[in-house]
Amino acid sequence: MKFLKSIPILFILLAIYPSTTLIYAAGEDPKTYRVLANSNKKLSIANVINFIQEGDILVNNGEFDKAKESFDKARNLAKQLAGFYKDLNSSYKGLDARIPNEMADKGRKSLQIWAESNARLAAVYKRKKQPEVAVPLLVEIIRLMTPTSSEGKKAYKELIQIGFVETPFRGS
Repeated sequence: MKFLKSIPILFILLAIYPSTTLIYAAGEDPKTYRVLANSNKKLSIANVINFIQEGDILVNNGEFDKAKESFDKARNLAKQLAGFYKDLNSSYKGLDARIPNEMADKGRKSLQIWAESNARLAAVYKRKKQPEVAVPLLVEIIRLMTPTSSEGKKAYKELIQIGFVETPFRGS
């Protein structure tokens, strides 16, 4: 009977000191296994930059349709990243200030690269004589970056050049 009473104590002791070899999966150290931390992975700002650079090369080669696809991929990925960072930022507010700060920084970077991909895509549409498709992209740049930012001012000037707006912006 005493043996049966000691079984729960044995289980508790085994649970406190688990075997450390069970933690490792496929020979990887879990402390260094960070899939998306590498710059060559798909869900990263670095990948958005790669799409933009690829699009720039295609524009220089005169392949506007392929460049449009590349800039569109950059735009969509940047938009996704901005949404993910915003969601994480709001989810951790009030719980751990470090996480919202990191997500705010990454969110700003993704908004910046989103606006840049919009500008490149709008330039391709203007070059293809489709300014009506460039207008929503330029308006989105102003919404993302504010009218007083350098990107916002440039986008507004392009809207004037296209003829969508007429009043010049005099703000600082």
